[in-house]
Amino acid sequence: MKTKLEEAKQLRKNNKPEEAMKILKSLHESHPTDPDVNYQLAWTCDFMGNESAAVPYYEAAIAHGLAEDRQGAFLGLGSTYRCLGEYEKSLKTFDKGIQEFPEDRALKVFRALTLYNLGKFHDSVGELLIHLIDTTSDGNIKQYDKALRFYSDKLDETWK
Repeated sequence: MKTKLEEAKQLRKNNKPEEAMKILKSLHESHPTDPDVNYQLAWTCDFMGNESAAVPYYEAAIAHGLAEDRQGAFLGLGSTYRCLGEYEKSLKTFDKGIQEFPEDRALKVFRALTLYNLGKFHDSVGELLIHLIDTTSDGNIKQYDKALRFYSDKLDETWK
């Protein structure tokens, strides 16, 4: 099974998702609860632009104990929900992923996109500012580190 799974991943990397999908569907028939097979199916569905088909595979991968690519599954599922307009599900998925992987900045940045979609602009921009400050090496931004951190949670305030 692992060889076939690797073959499917390589096919997707080589921009042959239809061929990868055939292998993955075959593997899924004989191993419907295998978390790695479900994850690769989800990823391939997303790759092919079929987000709604990806959802049950992401959910199954996480539910059945996906280990190695678990962070990626939370990111994929949360992002897919967001693309489908299911913002509350997206937020819950990112929150659960961040609970399991508190240091994963990608989950937090994609969560900020969901906050934007939920109309929580203040929280979204504030979180993105902190991630920008924490990760940039741009000296022009770094020189304003203290000010940007101060304003990150005071975006709507004015001072007279």
